[in-house]
Amino acid sequence: MAKHAPTLDPLFAALSDPTPRSMLNRLMQGPATVSDLARPFDVALPTILQHLAKLEAGDLITTRKEGRTRICTANPAALAEAADWLADQRAAWEARLGRLAAFLDEQDPKK
Repeated sequence: MAKHAPTLDPLFAALSDPTPRSMLNRLMQGPATVSDLARPFDVALPTILQHLAKLEAGDLITTRKEGRTRICTANPAALAEAADWLADQRAAWEARLGRLAAFLDEQDPKK
Protein backbone atom coordinates (compact mmCIF):
# COMPACT_ATOMS: atom_id res chain seq x y z
CA MET A 1 0.00 0.00 0.00
CA ALA A 2 1.31 3.43 -0.90
CA LYS A 3 2.30 5.64 1.98
CA HIS A 4 0.45 8.88 2.43
CA ALA A 5 0.47 11.69 4.89
CA PRO A 6 -2.24 11.53 7.56
CA THR A 7 -3.22 15.07 6.61
CA LEU A 8 -4.81 13.69 3.45
CA ASP A 9 -7.66 12.08 5.39
CA PRO A 10 -9.24 15.31 6.69
CA LEU A 11 -8.47 17.04 3.39
CA PHE A 12 -10.35 14.44 1.34
CA ALA A 13 -13.10 14.29 3.99
CA ALA A 14 -13.69 18.02 3.51
CA LEU A 15 -13.59 17.70 -0.28
CA SER A 16 -16.02 14.77 -0.29
CA ASP A 17 -18.96 17.02 0.59
CA PRO A 18 -20.35 19.40 -2.06
CA THR A 19 -21.11 22.20 0.41
CA PRO A 20 -17.55 22.69 1.70
CA ARG A 21 -16.30 22.27 -1.88
CA SER A 22 -18.59 25.08 -2.96
CA MET A 23 -17.37 27.25 -0.09
CA LEU A 24 -13.76 26.51 -1.04
CA ASN A 25 -14.49 27.45 -4.66
CA ARG A 26 -15.86 30.77 -3.43
CA LEU A 27 -12.83 31.33 -1.20
CA MET A 28 -10.47 30.73 -4.12
CA GLN A 29 -11.76 34.06 -5.46
CA GLY A 30 -10.72 35.83 -2.26
CA PRO A 31 -11.43 36.04 1.48
CA ALA A 32 -15.05 36.06 2.65
CA THR A 33 -16.97 36.35 5.88
CA VAL A 34 -18.87 33.41 7.31
CA SER A 35 -22.09 35.27 6.52
CA ASP A 36 -21.06 35.66 2.88
CA LEU A 37 -20.25 31.96 2.66
CA ALA A 38 -23.53 30.97 4.33
CA ARG A 39 -25.75 33.14 2.11
CA PRO A 40 -26.17 30.69 -0.83
CA PHE A 41 -27.16 27.79 1.44
CA ASP A 42 -30.50 27.18 3.09
CA VAL A 43 -29.04 25.71 6.28
CA ALA A 44 -28.56 26.90 9.85
CA LEU A 45 -25.40 28.73 10.87
CA PRO A 46 -24.17 25.84 13.07
CA THR A 47 -24.20 23.61 9.97
CA ILE A 48 -22.17 26.20 8.04
CA LEU A 49 -19.70 26.31 10.93
CA GLN A 50 -19.38 22.50 10.81
CA HIS A 51 -18.53 22.68 7.11
CA LEU A 52 -15.96 25.39 7.77
CA ALA A 53 -14.48 23.30 10.58
CA LYS A 54 -14.01 20.44 8.08
CA LEU A 55 -12.22 22.78 5.70
CA GLU A 56 -10.00 24.04 8.53
CA ALA A 57 -9.24 20.49 9.69
CA GLY A 58 -8.10 19.71 6.14
CA ASP A 59 -5.91 22.84 6.21
CA LEU A 60 -7.83 24.07 3.17
CA ILE A 61 -8.79 27.37 4.81
CA THR A 62 -7.71 29.63 7.62
CA THR A 63 -9.97 31.89 9.63
CA ARG A 64 -9.33 35.03 11.61
CA LYS A 65 -11.56 37.19 13.71
CA GLU A 66 -11.95 40.91 13.07
CA GLY A 67 -14.19 42.32 15.75
CA ARG A 68 -17.38 40.26 15.63
CA THR A 69 -16.74 39.07 12.08
CA ARG A 70 -14.93 35.87 11.13
CA ILE A 71 -12.98 36.09 7.85
CA CYS A 72 -12.13 32.91 5.95
CA THR A 73 -9.25 32.60 3.49
CA ALA A 74 -8.40 29.70 1.17
CA ASN A 75 -5.10 27.89 1.49
CA PRO A 76 -4.49 26.63 -2.08
CA ALA A 77 -1.12 25.14 -1.10
CA ALA A 78 -2.98 22.43 0.82
CA LEU A 79 -4.31 21.12 -2.49
CA ALA A 80 -0.75 20.48 -3.70
CA GLU A 81 -0.38 17.53 -1.32
CA ALA A 82 -3.60 15.99 -2.65
CA ALA A 83 -2.51 16.64 -6.24
CA ASP A 84 0.84 14.94 -5.57
CA TRP A 85 -0.90 11.90 -4.07
CA LEU A 86 -3.32 11.69 -6.99
CA ALA A 87 -0.44 11.98 -9.49
CA ASP A 88 1.37 9.12 -7.73
CA GLN A 89 -1.79 7.00 -7.86
CA ARG A 90 -2.33 7.77 -11.52
CA ALA A 91 1.26 6.87 -12.40
CA ALA A 92 1.00 3.58 -10.49
CA TRP A 93 -2.25 2.62 -12.21
CA GLU A 94 -0.98 3.62 -15.66
CA ALA A 95 2.07 1.40 -15.10
CA ARG A 96 -0.14 -1.51 -13.98
CA LEU A 97 -2.46 -1.12 -16.93
CA GLY A 98 0.51 -0.88 -19.28
CA ARG A 99 1.87 -4.17 -17.94
CA LEU A 100 -1.57 -5.75 -18.27
CA ALA A 101 -1.87 -4.57 -21.88
CA ALA A 102 1.58 -5.98 -22.66
CA PHE A 103 0.67 -9.30 -21.05
CA LEU A 104 -2.60 -9.50 -22.98
CA ASP A 105 -0.77 -8.72 -26.23
CA GLU A 106 1.60 -11.61 -25.52
CA GLN A 107 -1.36 -13.93 -24.91
CA ASP A 108 -3.11 -13.02 -28.16
CA PRO A 109 -3.06 -16.21 -30.30
CA LYS A 110 -3.34 -14.17 -33.49
CA LYS A 111 0.17 -12.75 -33.02
